[in-house]
Amino acid sequence: MNEEAALPLADIKVLEFSHAVMGPSAGVVLADLGATVTKVEPVPDGDRTRHLKGVGVSFFPLFCRNKRSLAIDLKAPGTRPAIEALVRQSDVLLENFALGTMDRLGLGHEAMSALNPRLIYLQLKGFLSGPYEERRALDEIVQMMSGLAYMTGPPGQPLRAGASVVDIMGGMAGVIGVLAALRQRERTGRGQLVKSSLFETAVFAVGQHLVQHAMTGEPLVPMSVPNRAWGIYDVYESAEGKPIFIGVVTDTQWRRFCQVFERPDLLADERLAGNGARVDQRDWLVPDIAAMCGKIGTDALLAKCEEAGLAFGPVNKPEDLLADPHLNAGDGLQTMTLPDGGTAKTPRLPIELGGRGFSVRRDPPKIGQHSRQILTEAGLSETEIEGLVAAGHVVETA
Repeated sequence: MNEEAALPLADIKVLEFSHAVMGPSAGVVLADLGATVTKVEPVPDGDRTRHLKGVGVSFFPLFCRNKRSLAIDLKAPGTRPAIEALVRQSDVLLENFALGTMDRLGLGHEAMSALNPRLIYLQLKGFLSGPYEERRALDEIVQMMSGLAYMTGPPGQPLRAGASVVDIMGGMAGVIGVLAALRQRERTGRGQLVKSSLFETAVFAVGQHLVQHAMTGEPLVPMSVPNRAWGIYDVYESAEGKPIFIGVVTDTQWRRFCQVFERPDLLADERLAGNGARVDQRDWLVPDIAAMCGKIGTDALLAKCEEAGLAFGPVNKPEDLLADPHLNAGDGLQTMTLPDGGTAKTPRLPIELGGRGFSVRRDPPKIGQHSRQILTEAGLSETEIEGLVAAGHVVETA
């Protein structure tokens, strides 16, 4: 058995109609796990995400590794037989376009499930069923609506998270739904419609705060405001000014902390006997620990935290991770070739199965890189493919 055939989803075929982050993130998880994911792109310029700048410049290559590209005009009459053939061959169709777009293209759930009753049809939208169902949504919007931005920023200054966390979590939730539907299909023989949404994903993420409010009856305070459940759970700076988060979350860790940092005075202080007591003493305890850490070099401070068995970590910028020893020791970061010929390190899927990780097997594709191969698999003849290419209805890039 070759490496591709040994992957968990090696026998699953996915048609992806998507853009931006939510849909492609669902597709890349399936692709990383071994599914054959065909990304359908418009002609002649491909997925518009390819051409974003600023923070969006990385969207396409990051979320389109391990995928094939079919660049085809879905509105051209001559392309319909190919699309229908691909749908019949597919296990999963996923899309994250505006509500109604796929129906207008004749590619909605009802029409596609009539072609292939075993098809799992994944819709990734802003909202699930309800009054907001037809609204457009973006990651940042639902962070605001759900209270996630409120809990992230300083009081009165809601702040979105520093990554497209809801888009990505929403895509992953969609994958969970697909895997459940595939399992159910084993029993029923039929596919079904699966939906995942940004808003409900963000609400799920702040569920801890909803339950907290229900249990305490108190107004919620943003996480940026010190309201700690543990006595030491803060960012401290080393002698060189490197910020390091240190958490002491059990009494055993507290004892080890005092021993390793040579603070018998703190261990003997009855005011600090127990986590609840240490929380009550944070007004003077936190500055005391800060002053102590400020006299210790970065490497020595990290080593002491390691020796004490604490929860700790340096406060990094994303680019610092490129040199992270843990990520670079194995396949935590893997180099891929970008469509423009450059290279970039990309993180692996954050799971292991049987000790195996999942990352780049196929570089992100050029526009229409696999068009001819995919159309041949769909049953089109060379003459038919040549005709579509000549008419501009299909783009192929070597």
